[in-house]
Amino acid sequence: MKILAVEELAIPEIKVVRFARYSDQRGYFTEHMRRSSLDKHPQTGFLRDVEFVQSNESFSRPGTIRGLHVQWNPYQGKLVRAIHGHLVDLALDIRLGSPTFGQIVGYELIAHEDTAYGEWIWLPPGFAHGVCFFEPTVIEYYCTGEYSPGCEAGISPVADDIDWSLCDARLKRMFDEVAAGAMLLSDKDRDGFTLAGWAADARSAQFVYAATRARAIADSSWQTAERA
Repeated sequence: MKILAVEELAIPEIKVVRFARYSDQRGYFTEHMRRSSLDKHPQTGFLRDVEFVQSNESFSRPGTIRGLHVQWNPYQGKLVRAIHGHLVDLALDIRLGSPTFGQIVGYELIAHEDTAYGEWIWLPPGFAHGVCFFEPTVIEYYCTGEYSPGCEAGISPVADDIDWSLCDARLKRMFDEVAAGAMLLSDKDRDGFTLAGWAADARSAQFVYAATRARAIADSSWQTAERA
């Protein structure tokens, strides 16, 4: 895995890792994941203590919005990439006491046969995750915790009290155009919490600024011990 660049977004805990693709007249080849590359690169220390225990793949049609999803017991950080297609990935800070609580950022991921490189976006525990799609798209995401029914919740991506001020204005317009059209959104996601409703719910105390990472590492260690 050849890492080309590492970038942090307006909420600095959200990172983008760009990796090389090698193209010729036949097509392309990419090594999109190598544990040792992430462990050794000087800018990917945020992944050094992270273990991925589940990998998911999802296909979505244009106009689909998914999210904003969050899980605890165990916590679930996500490393997301587009295999093919075009999307904006969304991360909403739900950590009580965080200076960016209630603020959302987005990042555009495009993956076509002629795209010069690939990208991962990293969302650590403490962020609700959503995705907005603009063409038929396949994504893959690695998770730090296995799926845990009963320990999940969602904030509605169209809740009117989400703070979009840190999100790139162009990406917000793209999202708004999808949301104003024939949006494909599940009832469960549409009826998710408002930000205020989530903050008032007792389960929001699962995510507290500064404590979340330490608890997520403890979850990861526990899962490792369980499999041993």
